[in-house]
This record gives sequence, structure tokens and C-alpha cells, in this order.
Amino acid sequence: MSQPYVEVIGDPIAHSKSPDIHGFWLDRLGIDASYSRQHVTSGQLEDYLAGRRQDDFWRGCNVTMPHKQAIIPLLDKLDPLAERVGAVNTVVRSAEGLLTGYNTDVPGFLEPLNDDLAQKHLFRMARILGTGGAAKAVITALSGQGVVIVLAGRSPEKAAALMQELAPEGEHHIVPLDHFASRTDFAFDDREGCFDLIVNTTPLGMRGQPPLPFHFSHAPPGSIVYDIVTDPLETALLRAANDAGFRTIDGLAMLIGQAAAAFELFFGASPPRDLDAELKERLTA
Repeated sequence: MSQPYVEVIGDPIAHSKSPDIHGFWLDRLGIDASYSRQHVTSGQLEDYLAGRRQDDFWRGCNVTMPHKQAIIPLLDKLDPLAERVGAVNTVVRSAEGLLTGYNTDVPGFLEPLNDDLAQKHLFRMARILGTGGAAKAVITALSGQGVVIVLAGRSPEKAAALMQELAPEGEHHIVPLDHFASRTDFAFDDREGCFDLIVNTTPLGMRGQPPLPFHFSHAPPGSIVYDIVTDPLETALLRAANDAGFRTIDGLAMLIGQAAAAFELFFGASPPRDLDAELKERLTA
């Protein structure tokens, strides 16, 4: 490489939309740099970083599955938020070749909710479905906003351990994932002045995966339904939520939000967010 460059690494990686997002912004800002995909297996991760840290043109990389936790001991420094989450999705190389890990999934997840969370509420609750790596960023993000969390996982023991690790304070609750699969006759109280959120962090609903079993009798009136799956953008969960009249947020919102925070770390410039509509059209074409 004879120009600055950034990569996204993972296994698999061919599906990643990150090069399309960053490439769009680099082109619009006229920045002489590139962003590409790099397939890196778990067995190749250490050698990949060792080689890249010697390359003055390499600005860093975004990190996706399965490396977000495995990469941590290979770095020189962790940003406090990444340390708190226990996962890294962005690595930045300094001029001296030192590697710092960041987590931009947290601000990326919160971005489409910022206007809601800037308001005052009598009560805030989120039903988070899943206990994998993505759930860690979501739990960290929402617990920092005064949200009471109901965490649902296939293993309640794992869910409880995750809550103890990330949000030991607060009156949070643990339920099995199938708790939300069948109808409930629970009568919700008045939700005026309340903030209710349902978040799917599982791979259920992704292309090639079965849909997430969720019965909307568990959703309080006025809930926001947020699915971080990006392929397809309209999952069965979001389609059902739309049909039931709930406001929805798709996975592209988080993807672009976390990419924007990473872009600033890599290139020292703010991406042209006024062009988000054009970007989304390209990503969904």
C-alpha cells in the first residue's frame, strides 16, 4: 500500500458492508485512503496484527466476529469504554506502532435513540434478547442511561453472569429466551411518560437463520422495537412490529452509527452525515 488504508477483519467477512460505508465517506470527503475487507481466522489473528503494526500506511481495522474479545490481549492499550464492555470493534495504530482498542458499538447503538433518551421519563425499561457479544455493548449502553433491563437468554445462568459483570447495580431481571415466545395476558399499566424498548441482539432473523420467536403481547404500548440484524434489514420481528403499529429501528442505524465513530478515529475527520439518505440507498440497492 502506498496510501493510508483501513480494513475490517473477521471470519467470515465477505458480507460486511463496512467497506461500502467508509468508501462512500472517503470519496465524498476527497480523502486519499482506502478501506477493504480482510479475511482473518482465529489462528491468523496474532500474525495479522504483528505484521500490520509494522506498516506505517495501516491506520487500523474494524473487528467483527469472532475476534472482538480474542483481540484484546494482543493490543497495547484499551479505551475505558472498550475495557468496560470487554469487547473491541475498532483498533487504531499510532505513529509509533502502538495499537489501541475501542468500542464504537455502544455509541452506534445509542445514536438512533439519543433524542428519546434526552427526554425525561418516569421509568425506562428494555427487554434485551440474547447474551452474545453484541448484547454486551447494548447492556453497557442502556445501563448507563438509567434503563432497567430484562435480559433474556437461552441460559439464564449466562445471562445472570453477564448482568453481574456489566451492570451489577440496579433492579435488573433475568428470564429465559422462550419466556417471550408465547402469549401473555399481562395487563400493562399506564405507559405515559415511560420509555420501553425491545432489542434483538441474537442472530435469529438473519438470512439463513430461523426467525426470533417473540409474541407482541409482551410489548408495552408505545414500545420501540430495535433489531440489530443487517441482513435482511426488515426481519420478521420488525415486520411484525410494524404491522402491530410499533416504531422500529433496523440494524443499518447501528451499523452506520458505529462506523461514523470509527471513521473519526481512523481519519481524524467527521463523515458527511447529511448524506445518510444517499448512503442508505446505496447500501440497500
